[in-house]
This record gives sequence, structure tokens and C-alpha cells, in this order.
Amino acid sequence: ILLFPIFGGLFYLLCGGHKLSKRSRMKMHQIDEQMKTFLAQDEAILQAMAADDKSAANQARYILNSSHCPIYQNTTSVYLPTGEIMFERLIEELKNAKRYIFLEYFIIDKGIMWDTILDILVEKVKQGVDVRLIYDDVGCIFNLPHDYDKQLRKMGIKCCVFNPFKPVLSLHLNHRDHRKMAIIDGVIAFTGGINLADEYNNAYERFGYWKDSAIMIKGEAVWTFTVMFLTLWNYIEKSEEDYNQFRPEVTSCLPQESAGYVQPFGDSPLDDEPVGETVYLNLISKAKDYIYITTPYLILDNKMTNALITAAKQNIDVRIATPHIPDKWYVHCVTRANYDLLVENGVKIYEYTPGFLHAKSFIVDDKYAVVGSINLDYRRLYLHFECGVWLYKTDSVLQIKKDFMNILEQCQQITLEDCRSVEWYRRLGRLMLSVFAPLL
Repeated sequence: ILLFPIFGGLFYLLCGGHKLSKRSRMKMHQIDEQMKTFLAQDEAILQAMAADDKSAANQARYILNSSHCPIYQNTTSVYLPTGEIMFERLIEELKNAKRYIFLEYFIIDKGIMWDTILDILVEKVKQGVDVRLIYDDVGCIFNLPHDYDKQLRKMGIKCCVFNPFKPVLSLHLNHRDHRKMAIIDGVIAFTGGINLADEYNNAYERFGYWKDSAIMIKGEAVWTFTVMFLTLWNYIEKSEEDYNQFRPEVTSCLPQESAGYVQPFGDSPLDDEPVGETVYLNLISKAKDYIYITTPYLILDNKMTNALITAAKQNIDVRIATPHIPDKWYVHCVTRANYDLLVENGVKIYEYTPGFLHAKSFIVDDKYAVVGSINLDYRRLYLHFECGVWLYKTDSVLQIKKDFMNILEQCQQITLEDCRSVEWYRRLGRLMLSVFAPLL
């Protein structure tokens, strides 16, 4: 509004508000009701958790109450520290699919990774497996032909495109499906930062070495991912299906015992509840010893900045790893614009020198962790559909911590002197770009 006094108000009315239309509210209500109907919390699990740690149970209850996603036991989780490892495990599990394969990704690009997966999907369709794919139109707009969904349907793959791009000013254009998840037979699920394109498994080099991560879960918690996928599928396709037909047929194949607790969750921009950000803020506020974070973008609001600084001033070891080689120079400028205040107040910042760090993870006190698709920037925290897995006292928490320490060995720490030595014109440029941070 300040930059464009005459048209700024009009732009804001067209694409700057967050009020939902009556029709959108009705759709959102239907999604909530479906989630509530098919996702039920076993109260005995929450009670057992509260007996162990009431603070942890309170965090889990927040996720349950705000996103309708339960917390589970009887679920194993394995951290996958690179795209290469994730690709290998995903291919292995896809080949073993018997009933259905659900894929939902922000970016798909033709190449070794996607072509290999596509060959398996086509073969599975011939075997009678129900194969479905959701991809984001804007995420794939420069990678796939505009009618690629029709091509996949001819192969027998059920496919729908999320929020097709239309060249008009609209708030809904900002709502993208940034989730990354694969669900196989309701038994195994993958999520994290890895899309289905060759740079994510380093078959193709774009910005040095692409460091990413994912998590594979097996067991009862996979049901939440199944419901999340089907809910969005029905929302896009305007269809209604009995979700129960997708429950695992043989529950004996699921883990009956596992260490710790696993809670997959989703975040929607349509419910005015910033679940992803609040999950992160809860972890920061409960930390006693350390907070370790990896994020490709560091574009923070006042709440997140104050939380990190407050933790550091309490002598909590707060470390954040970001990329040294950016994928978008202007976003990286805004990321670096946040360094000064954080470093000055005791937060330790590290840049991953071999390339682009795309992993999104939080690790706290050897007890908590989150792995998912949610970056620390405005778009992912407020405007996109996202997903993640909240972990408490699982073996994978320490696996994530180990990977973070390995990342630090390949990083350069940003000092206060580094921040203060930045030329005045670069500071000015970063300041100007920061004005547009919510659009980046």
C-alpha cells in the first residue's frame, strides 16, 4: 500500500486478505468432519504419555485438537538422511505394493528418479494396484506438460492437479500443495523435504550437493497420512469414498511394539490455525538443553524471532543450519538479513558449504524431533498445505541429531563480525527485499 498508494489497496483486497468465502468455509468444514470421523485418538496412549511427561503430552494434544491428527505407538520410524537413500528405500517399497500407492508431491520432474518410479507405477497398475497421484500445478508448471495428468490417466494412473494456475489476482493462487508424501498399502509412508526430481537425489547437480532428508514410518501412524491424502483427493475431485476400505488388511504385519511416540500431522492455510509454526514454537519453548534446526529458508516473523532469542538468552544451545549455495538468490538475501539480530543475541548460525541444504528438521533435547515439508518462511507457515511427523523418544530422534552434527562438520559458522562486515549497499538491498518477504 505504501509503495503503490493508488493501487495498493486494490491489490490487498484482491490477494492480501485471509477471509474465507462462505463456500470455502463449507468445504473446510467438510474436511474437518472427515478428519474427525476417520481419525480417532486412543486416550490410553495420551494418558500413558502424560504419566511419562505431561509437557510432551500437552504438545501432542495441541496437534490433536488443532489438526485432528492422533498420536500413536506401535509405529517404527527410520530417518533417511539423503535423497539417494530415500529414493532407494522408496523404490524398494513401491515394488512390494499389493493394494494401493498414494503419492502427493509439490514438484515432479522427468528424469531418472521420476522415470524409474513411473515405470513401477505402470507395472503396478497392470497388477491391479490402485495408483493415485496429486501434484501441485505451480510446483510443476515448468517441468511437466500442461496435460500431463491426462497422459497419466491413459496409463491407468489416477491423477489430479492441485489448484491449477490461472493468470488472475487471487489469494487462492498462493495456496499451494507443498506436501511430500508416499503411502503404500496403509502400512508404510514417507515424508520430508524430498520431491520427485533428479536434483533431490543428486542425479543432477544444480546448486552443489543437494542435502535433503526424509523419514519412513511403518505401523498404525500411517493411517493419518492415508486419511490426509484421501481428504485432499476428495476435496479436489469432489468425490466421496469410504476411507475404511483403505485400512491395512493384515494388521499382524504392523509393528506391535515400538519405542516412543509418532504423530503425523497436516497444516492447512484454510483454517486460520498455523499448526506448523505453533508446533515449532512449542518445541522451542519447552527446550531445556538445545534446539537444532535445519531449514533452506530463514524468513522469520516476530514470534519466531523472539522465541529463538529468548531460548538463547536462557543459555539454551540454539543452532540453525542454512544453505551456503542458494536456489533463489533473493530469498537467500532475506535469509541472511535475519542473521544479525539472531547472532547478536546468542543464536548460532551455520551455512552448509557443499551446496544447498533443503532438509527441514527440528531436534530438541534428545527427546523431540519434527521432520516434514515445513520451512521457516512465511509461505510454508501460513499459505501452503504442509505435513510433518512429530516424534517423541523414538530411536529416529537420535538419528536426526547425528545427521545434524554431520551437517555442522561441513558448515561455516556465521560470526557477528561476518554480519557487521556486510557492505552498506548489500544491507540496503536485503532490507528492501525483506519488505516483500511474505511473497518470496
